[in-house]
Amino acid sequence: MRRLLAAFILLLVPSTLFAQGTITGVVRDPSGAVLPGVTVEASSPALIERVRTVVTDGTGQYRIIDLRPGAYVVTVSLSGFNTFRREGIELSGSFTATVNAVLQVGSVEQTVTVTAETAIVDVQSTTQQRVINHEVADAVPSSRMPSSLGALIPGMVTAISAANFTGLGSQEVGGAGGDTTTNLSIHGGQNTDFRMNLNGLSTGWANETFETGYTPNMSATQEITIDAAAVSAESPEGGVRLNIIPRDGGNTFNGTLFGSYASEHFAATNLDADLR
Repeated sequence: MRRLLAAFILLLVPSTLFAQGTITGVVRDPSGAVLPGVTVEASSPALIERVRTVVTDGTGQYRIIDLRPGAYVVTVSLSGFNTFRREGIELSGSFTATVNAVLQVGSVEQTVTVTAETAIVDVQSTTQQRVINHEVADAVPSSRMPSSLGALIPGMVTAISAANFTGLGSQEVGGAGGDTTTNLSIHGGQNTDFRMNLNGLSTGWANETFETGYTPNMSATQEITIDAAAVSAESPEGGVRLNIIPRDGGNTFNGTLFGSYASEHFAATNLDADLR
């Protein structure tokens, strides 16, 4: 029994890591030589501990993993060198940001802050990922369901799932389908390869993992990431992979109210006098 439990936990680990971002890079001195033993800190309000700290290895490389979506500041410091600081690093989904640093020799404590630089591009992954944040989910006139938002991606195909009981078909329009889910596929893929995860953990049924009866609260969702192609090798299937990232809590009591309404006056009809 213990072996089965251990095997189950190991299967969950790769999926859990999927939900987080990463900051990586190499630290060098002005001559281009790598610097081992350098302290690298990533700070952000998105982190519970506020600051995550690592040390560069023998090749001057560092890697900070399991980072929540949000804005980060990277600080690189080593005794005898000026401190390097990079601001405005935005992480979303499983994005990997590369932040390299060159430390200048300095006898006086100084900090070099980089605020204006070219946009960071993920050069660590070939996955075609789309991120739909909370603001977009609130603004788009749909059912606010993850699969309905995923249908906005060009080339995405929807298919009726077992949890869709409205009889309105697979393509949800204007929220008429309500809180129902549809399976997604793209580039000729099968809709049975679709997976919906919550913070990296599957929401699918035990016998059919592509089916889900889970109805997320979009007001409590920070963002949705959708892998449309070149899915990571940690996934056992190659279909569309949708991941829901919940919003962080706080120490204040507040709430939101969302409602929708539709009647026959909001719906078009082709039932004219001749058909009647």
